[in-house]
Amino acid sequence: MWTMARSALYLFFTGRLFAEPGKAYLLLVLGALLTAGLFLALASAGVALWAAGAVAGFIGGGAQPFLFKDIRYR
Repeated sequence: MWTMARSALYLFFTGRLFAEPGKAYLLLVLGALLTAGLFLALASAGVALWAAGAVAGFIGGGAQPFLFKDIRYR
């Protein structure tokens, strides 16, 4: 298992993991912006920071499978 994770990390950082790296990186940024925007909106609405972080992280993490459903790997 560690070998597979290490191999995937190596391919990711060398830019050879995704068939369309530009699309994958755009979706990564979109997911991060969604999570950060949700966190800032909740925090500015007066929600406690720990709760805003937990909710934003849960929703942002849940959005990842939908964002990456059409990504092709090499």
